[in-house]
Amino acid sequence: MSVKIFDTPEVQDFLKTVAGFDQDGGSERGKQIMHRLLSDLYRLVDDYDVTPEEFWSSVSVLNALGEGTQFGLLAPGLGFDHYLDMRMDAEDKQRGLSGGTPRTIEGPLYVAGAPEAEGFARMDDGTDSDAEVMWLTGQVRDVDGQPVAGAKVEIWHADSKGGYSFFDPSQSEYNLRRTIITDSEGRYTARSIIPSGYGVPEGCATDQVLKLLGRHGQRPAHIHYFISAPGHKHLTTQINLADDPYTFDDFAFATREELVIEGKRIEDPAEADKRGLEGPFTEVVFDVELARTDAPELQHRHKRPRALESEEAASQAKV
Repeated sequence: MSVKIFDTPEVQDFLKTVAGFDQDGGSERGKQIMHRLLSDLYRLVDDYDVTPEEFWSSVSVLNALGEGTQFGLLAPGLGFDHYLDMRMDAEDKQRGLSGGTPRTIEGPLYVAGAPEAEGFARMDDGTDSDAEVMWLTGQVRDVDGQPVAGAKVEIWHADSKGGYSFFDPSQSEYNLRRTIITDSEGRYTARSIIPSGYGVPEGCATDQVLKLLGRHGQRPAHIHYFISAPGHKHLTTQINLADDPYTFDDFAFATREELVIEGKRIEDPAEADKRGLEGPFTEVVFDVELARTDAPELQHRHKRPRALESEEAASQAKV
């Protein structure tokens, strides 16, 4: 038997009490948001006749997500990260900000405090002998095509098995993570390895939710970027490497056409020697265009919990 009680005065009064409307303390914005969230969920229980078994099964999955610190993994899989990007794109349009390389999702795997270098950095620690050498380079320009010298280019990506240093204890500290300051021509260069895509762990809570939706949890090979420079809008983006089977089927919805990059395999020994390499490598070129802005709040990445970022901020405060 299905019953409908959501619109009754008793339930509506109950929602106001649960959301704290009858209490003086707390956050008014928090109360409003919680009231809306609970109202939508209570109505869903009514509309879909959610059973106690279904409800408590969902609570069990939420507990597993929390225990495995997987909310940051499931959020992009449910489109939240991409939806926030869509909103920020719309905000830029409303402000009249145009041009520039497209943003896309940050993901949950950034770690603050990566070693900094001028112009060039080697990102890998040399232990992944089976990995393909990658020569990653590009130029940071403004919307008029002028190079942006001194731009900060933060780069991080997975290893050949899909793991990220810090979160993967088998890797050395800050492996495949670097900050490169662009040279006088706005150029940055990194020697690294071709990353692998990865999938959510089989059977984990995130995997359970995605399978409930008939979806997979695979990501294509990709490389993350933060790019910033005074007077320019901070850019959070990532590139996908072409020809990965999941390039256009990313469970995290991060793929954008303009951000799919074709790597060029180079086998000429002379070209390798120019770069100090001993054999074939793949060159990946990603040029970046930054939009201009005078708004200080747009020149920095938005605040959110990030690994080691509080430690980095404390260190900078002592300088």
